[in-house]
Amino acid sequence: MKKSEPDPIVAYQGEIGAYSEEGARALFGGTEHVPLSSIRKVFEATEVGRADYGLVPMDNSQAGSINETYDLFLRHGLHLVGETVVRVDHCLLALPGVAIDDLREVVSHPQAIAQCEEFLNGLDVSLRAEYDTAGAAKRIHDEKMLGTGAIASRRAAELYGLSVLAERIQTYPDNYTRFGALARHPHSLDDPNKSSLVFGVGHVAGSLFRCIGAFAERQLSLSKLESRPRAGRPWEYVFYADVEAPADDPAMIDALSEVSEHATFTRLLGTYASKMGRRV
Repeated sequence: MKKSEPDPIVAYQGEIGAYSEEGARALFGGTEHVPLSSIRKVFEATEVGRADYGLVPMDNSQAGSINETYDLFLRHGLHLVGETVVRVDHCLLALPGVAIDDLREVVSHPQAIAQCEEFLNGLDVSLRAEYDTAGAAKRIHDEKMLGTGAIASRRAAELYGLSVLAERIQTYPDNYTRFGALARHPHSLDDPNKSSLVFGVGHVAGSLFRCIGAFAERQLSLSKLESRPRAGRPWEYVFYADVEAPADDPAMIDALSEVSEHATFTRLLGTYASKMGRRV
């Protein structure tokens, strides 16, 4: 009998119970998941081979793009090979026996705090940033912080023995985060139907128009187009794009070739299966 291959090691940012871990479980199932303290460390662990895959947040339906993730794509030679979309339902957690009126401080990831701004404005508490939602819950448990609440998931409450004081406290009920799977190889986890790329344009009139037009002329739909400053080059920008087509589609091949004629550089970040219609 042929020996089965070992489950891949998947790195993600946060503690056990983080939304990133939920995404890893949804995309990879019961594999070995490795929690790390930052998105940068997920990129590094994947690039040097300490993890077979990395899972990083890319976009939130309320807060927009995760800029750190997109900046790190330019610094590392990794490939996007998959994506998953996780529903983010924030809860206010505290140690058992603690009531909302007992709280003097609420801690969580900065984005979670921003997503719950309307609810938090109604509380007489100070706010403090933590590197992770589940990490905030874990710290309250470990340090027995009676006057402090955490914004995290219901699963985090169960894992760290905390009480749920309020549920679905995000300002906008429909709150989703898209996570991307990173790998050293370019092979998609499933049959690809979507591609992501980054390209730069010079200070030449019409260059961006020509790059975008390369897709429009071939009836290729862009589901994302966003600019970011190019690190180390003041006033220069790069553009990130998601195209609803696999990289080996003949029209996509032609479009990328044409973009390369007008861009200062072009890099295909990955081609993978879209999960935007499937949310967990």
